[in-house]
Amino acid sequence: MSDLSVELTAPNGRKYTQPTGLFINNEWVKSSSGTKITSINPTDETEITSVYAASVEDVDKAVAAARKALKDPSWRDMAPTDRGNMMIKLSDLVAEHAETLATIETWDNGKIYADSLGGDLEEVKGCLRYYGGYADKIHGETIDVGPDKFAYTIKEPVGVCGQIIPWNYPLAMAAWKLGPALACGNTIVIKAAEQTPLSILYLANLIKEAGFPPGVVNILNGYGREAGAAIATHLGIDKVAFTGSTATGKEIMKLASVNMKNITLETGGKSPLIIFEDAELDQAVKWAHIGQICTATSRILVQDTIYDKFIEDFKAHVKQISVVGNPFDESTYQGPQVTKTQYERVLGFVQSGKDEGATLVSGGEQFTSGPKSGKGFFITPTIFSDVKPTMKIYREEVFGPFVVIASFKTEEEALEMANDTTYGLGSAVFTQNLQRAHRVAKRIEAGMVWINSSNDSDFRIPFGGVKQSGIGRELGEAGLAAYSQTKSVHVNMGAKI
Repeated sequence: MSDLSVELTAPNGRKYTQPTGLFINNEWVKSSSGTKITSINPTDETEITSVYAASVEDVDKAVAAARKALKDPSWRDMAPTDRGNMMIKLSDLVAEHAETLATIETWDNGKIYADSLGGDLEEVKGCLRYYGGYADKIHGETIDVGPDKFAYTIKEPVGVCGQIIPWNYPLAMAAWKLGPALACGNTIVIKAAEQTPLSILYLANLIKEAGFPPGVVNILNGYGREAGAAIATHLGIDKVAFTGSTATGKEIMKLASVNMKNITLETGGKSPLIIFEDAELDQAVKWAHIGQICTATSRILVQDTIYDKFIEDFKAHVKQISVVGNPFDESTYQGPQVTKTQYERVLGFVQSGKDEGATLVSGGEQFTSGPKSGKGFFITPTIFSDVKPTMKIYREEVFGPFVVIASFKTEEEALEMANDTTYGLGSAVFTQNLQRAHRVAKRIEAGMVWINSSNDSDFRIPFGGVKQSGIGRELGEAGLAAYSQTKSVHVNMGAKI
């Protein structure tokens, strides 16, 4: 493996061995084409390292390995309890290597280290352990239809699962998909986002160490237009799961139709956060300050009687808390955007907001005081007020440190504004009126509603959206449904014809 790994020292001083190959059939291999992806540190724009990028031929090899493993008795006939214990061992290994994994995540995508370690890696550990516990609790049922027939159902794996994960939560989103897929006995070909290729390669060695047989989990890096498309269209893949933009999700859906793949899509959002005049305002201000995530409640709708007060308090809170800088520094709240493309996209939305007549309350500028002066993809946190529902910044997902604020008069108007979107992922309601809270939660068109909080998701609770925010659910018991299928068995107990 000497030519398929590199010794690296991260900015926080941690030294580790970074795999750079493709992980197929529990072995590290080069890509067939020799093409590589270079990972860029978004904090200072320097190169971290390059890893091999999978071609269509490499996807074929990974699928063949997964297909073989699916039929191999070492995996197919493994006792579910043993499968679950293997997943729990993987969770323990993640815990042992958490600091290294968190370091890689922060170095590669710019997220602050405290979030990577204390949030994301805790979720990875918890999610794998949770689904490991479910592995031997997935079973069918008997159905009484009378004395002439014995009927029962069997829960079976879907088969070979293609999984495509995003750049903002590389390991957490991998765990969301690996957990239920493995618990149900599937085999996997998973592709990381081309912007953040490093951490999942390190995880691959832990998967092998945990004892998973060859071919059960195959990990590729590659460009979406080649490797991602190859996964979506591959006739040897039975299911595809994708987390990312709505536009890409639509393309995945079209490509997957080639053999009517089972699909799970978790796509974009423009989630509303509704604040009524009776809300505990200081709590609403704090919870509204949530970062770069698909469910970010980036449309803040405030009742007109407290609108000016909220803007004043929110601006002060952001100024105090949102320290922009080196993601490895303990004092930093917000690191850089993941790539120059994303950085320019956010600045483009800032210009759009100005052009359409919204009021720029604060931020929206390049931050040039990073670790290397003038380097890095830093943007000061952006707040727009006086935003109208017709404006681009109100309607489109920005996916950055960017929030828009609008006012409403009545509950009916708030609901109309909240639901005036093609998205339906998350939402939040702040009120001390219990009846209103539940009434509004029922009428909001979203897959998730937080009452008096925002984005405090949990791997034990289903996650997903409606409308153009996705298809299906991940996490919780509901997440198992996407990775298992029901077979009905009819046993004739004496009926004659």
